[in-house]
Amino acid sequence: MEYVILAVIIAVIAIGAIAGLVVTGRRRKTLPPKSPGAVIAPPTPREPQVGEEAAAPTEEPVQTIEEVELPAAVEEVPAAPAAPALEVPEPTAGRLVRLRSRLSRSQNSLGKGLLTLLSRERLDEDTWEEIEETLLVADVGVTPTQELVDRLRTRVKVLGTRTPEELRGLLHEELVALIGTDADRSLKTAKHADGRPAVVLVVGVNGVGKTTTSGKLGRVLVADGRKVVLGAADTFRAAAADQLQTWGERVGAATVRGPEGGDPASVAFDAVKEGIAEGADTVLIDTAGRLHTKTGLMDELGKVKRVVEKHGPVDEVLLVLDATTGQNGLVQARVFAEVVDITGIVLTKLDGTAKGGIVVAVQRELGVPVKLIGLGEGADDLAPFEPAAFVDALIGD
Repeated sequence: MEYVILAVIIAVIAIGAIAGLVVTGRRRKTLPPKSPGAVIAPPTPREPQVGEEAAAPTEEPVQTIEEVELPAAVEEVPAAPAAPALEVPEPTAGRLVRLRSRLSRSQNSLGKGLLTLLSRERLDEDTWEEIEETLLVADVGVTPTQELVDRLRTRVKVLGTRTPEELRGLLHEELVALIGTDADRSLKTAKHADGRPAVVLVVGVNGVGKTTTSGKLGRVLVADGRKVVLGAADTFRAAAADQLQTWGERVGAATVRGPEGGDPASVAFDAVKEGIAEGADTVLIDTAGRLHTKTGLMDELGKVKRVVEKHGPVDEVLLVLDATTGQNGLVQARVFAEVVDITGIVLTKLDGTAKGGIVVAVQRELGVPVKLIGLGEGADDLAPFEPAAFVDALIGD
């Protein structure tokens, strides 16, 4: 009996133990998770190896437009404009021969008229008066005309026979002698031995094409191998300085200019100073077009010359005259010659007038030679004056 009771007790204890184990397991399953401690960032995923799957890409945080740093804007530098190609002026040697046709069209009436009159069978007083009138109309001047007529009279009597070829040769010789071949018509534009550039002043009244002539003269000097600096001393007209600078840029000549209405003498002084600094051969100074009736302006021209001479003597003073003005040009020439020492004359627009005799008249008036003549509006239509070529154009072949 005791054994039976013992077995029941053991069974009850076993059942109770089993039940306690079951309850404990259930409780463990329903316990809440422990509160997390410090969060540890997961390690950086390693690169997948062969045979492994790559981890899903992590999403980067989205940045708003305010948070995103934009790269600094790169300022676009505009490309520098290509420098215009420099022009190559025509060589001055023989330029008058190339422009002869233009001279012939305007001056041919003078030469042909003289040849026609000299070819008459009887050269009476009326014919000689017509020859004299032809020369005067061409602005040769009274004294030079009388000299030429007297010489022609003498030589025609000595010649006897008067074939067209003989008359042409005779007239050619006498006209060349009247113009003169002894004068020095060269331009003094070479650098001095001490390195100082030659200085050329260009003077003249308004309307004669002085600034244009200055620009063309710059081309003539460049064509002769000179390094040129231009001085825009006509400060009363901004357009004149702009025009001269444009002429200079075409051939690579620097231009010195001042403020509009500034002191012309100061600009001229600075131009020579720049020429010395740049090692230029020639400094070409374009002065303002001054009316010969305005004494104050003429005095200012004298001041320009005096200020420039602080650097050294002026080598050339070229007076620009409009050939179409005829005898009025002589009045201008006289007044300019009183203010500055004219060394040479530039006759412009000679292709637009039949009064080529002004070449003779103005030389006689001033005692200085014509050195350059303008025969058109082209850039290279300024030519050294050559008496023989000029007379060839007058009387034809």
